[in-house]
Amino acid sequence: MFQNFEFRYSNLKFSVKILGIDPGSTRIGYGLIEAGGSKLKLIKSGLLKIESSNKEERLLELANSFEKIVEQERLDLVSIEKLFFVKNIKTGMDVAQSRGIIILICRQKKIAIVEYAPSEIKMNITGSGNADKKAVAKMVKMILKTDEITGPDDVYDAIAIAITAANHKRIMKHE
Repeated sequence: MFQNFEFRYSNLKFSVKILGIDPGSTRIGYGLIEAGGSKLKLIKSGLLKIESSNKEERLLELANSFEKIVEQERLDLVSIEKLFFVKNIKTGMDVAQSRGIIILICRQKKIAIVEYAPSEIKMNITGSGNADKKAVAKMVKMILKTDEITGPDDVYDAIAIAITAANHKRIMKHE
């Protein structure tokens, strides 16, 4: 699947910085890639750990931490995972609030945003919408041709979200 992308899009002359976000209430994974021509390059990745136990303070802490990333990098696009189904309503509401903070900051900074459902991301990265976390992590390493990614699943998921946006961006650019 990705070899076809490399061949089909190898003549494109563009480079974009895409930040993938795996939203959470106290742990937010992020992965910043650069997509240029047929190449994808990991710039940095990590985890925003929100320490505060107070809900309002957590949102402020997230806003400050996310804004620092945005200010450090010249982003072309932010790709964020959609909230689609939650078993715990309280957790779902907390994640939705985190997403709202991230989206608000992106809009204030005039950064384009795209959203993908978890199944869309898994399908794009592994070829199966039902892939598990290990399969996603393995394919992220293969796509980026690196073993140097560290961190929990949130980090791999965020990078996968950025790669999905890069692949869709290539398709839109080509059409």
